[in-house]
Amino acid sequence: MSDLKGRIVIVDDDKEMRSLLEDFLSNQKFEVFTFPVATDALEALAPGGKLAQDQSDGDIDLIISDIKMPQMDGLEFTSRLQTLRPEVPVILITAFGSIETAIEAMRRGAFHYVVKPFKLTEMAVQVDRALDHRKLQRDNTALRQEVKKSWALGSVIGKSAGMKAVFELVQRVSQATANVLITGESGTGKEMVARAIHESGPRAKRPFVAINCTAIPETLLESELFGHAKGSFTGAIQRKRGLFEEAEGGTLFLDEIGDMNVALQSKLLRVIQERKVRAVGENVTKDVDVRIIAATHKDLKLAMKEARFRDDLYYRLSVIPIVIPPLRHRPDDIPLLAEHFLKKYAATNNVKVKGFTKRAIAKLISLKWEGNVRELENFVERAVVLCTGTLIDADDAPVQETETAEAFFGNATADLPTVSQLEQRYIQLILEKTGGRKDKAAQILGMNRRTLYRKEREYGLIPHDSPEEEVLQTAGDLETDN
Repeated sequence: MSDLKGRIVIVDDDKEMRSLLEDFLSNQKFEVFTFPVATDALEALAPGGKLAQDQSDGDIDLIISDIKMPQMDGLEFTSRLQTLRPEVPVILITAFGSIETAIEAMRRGAFHYVVKPFKLTEMAVQVDRALDHRKLQRDNTALRQEVKKSWALGSVIGKSAGMKAVFELVQRVSQATANVLITGESGTGKEMVARAIHESGPRAKRPFVAINCTAIPETLLESELFGHAKGSFTGAIQRKRGLFEEAEGGTLFLDEIGDMNVALQSKLLRVIQERKVRAVGENVTKDVDVRIIAATHKDLKLAMKEARFRDDLYYRLSVIPIVIPPLRHRPDDIPLLAEHFLKKYAATNNVKVKGFTKRAIAKLISLKWEGNVRELENFVERAVVLCTGTLIDADDAPVQETETAEAFFGNATADLPTVSQLEQRYIQLILEKTGGRKDKAAQILGMNRRTLYRKEREYGLIPHDSPEEEVLQTAGDLETDN
């Protein structure tokens, strides 16, 4: 049956009820297996049984069982199934409905509880819900299995072609001693790639020392890198070892190297060339054995043309260049990363969130992720905290989506608007982006504020009777239109 919708087990000692459900579900294109007693069903579902999980003709998707049965009732049957096949949802049916029985059924692990007599359409709805739940479980299990495959290198996760190329390059260069330059947008994981290189190589047992060149004032960065002598400047009350010395035998990671000033670049170049370091205020040099991995989100070749970055330092650092693609260019990695972060923050926050709905995954893949992996991690952490169920849905963590110019014009022109309608939409967008600041909006739009005010009133963006003086308060605002 190529169009088979699923495989369902029915357990009921009432022959007429078994036949009724079997006929109905078979007509709905399900493969149905029936049992008069629960013990026979358990035997068939156990390892080695005819409905065992490893059977080649497919797994069981749903079990429907009566509660009141001889030998073993439905509640005990459900409890046994939680040990034997906990992934298969169970719908219990009975003619003896009560709140206590319903609570006990759910406590034993039942997916839903239906009271006789019931309409077949009602049962069909519950069957569809249970099968959707089963599919979500399978999807999340597949995601977890994928994360456990070879889609990771250290803390870096990905299976896209771009990340596979990064993994291969990391593995090839990790055994070398050559300097590495990692480029990529902010949040792509440059430091994680640097750590993966360090941890995969012969220096793994030695220090990995990281410094962000933008996080330390220029006047202190030299001292941080090379150290300083006691009394070399105000506040230098004792000798300080620099990061080159701290990283001896290991790796020094220079993040955002593109922001280092040119004077300090010259001193860094000398250390790389001579493999010697001299602390600020000292005349003696010390040998250093450090592998340098640098990273930046800036275009260093452009900086070289503008004399903001030394050519010779660039070529010393970029012996082996590694480019990390932005997250929006590798959508295949998004579900894997999301699953990884979900497990991390579910454990951290002690919550029972187990996965994502298909809608949530589709939303994640559709977003632009200008902040890359860092932004995705932030989203998942927020979603885990705000989620009230066991699965994160698309609405569990609202995203402040920044509409790109390309997306705006695509959406704004979809209905083929007039020029005036398009202008109105664009003015609205700019006002939203500037938080209603008319001076800033007028500057971006290329018009003075009187013109902007007039167009707002013309398009009904402000009341027609708004006093002009409330909007135009400075003499500069009252210039004549161009």
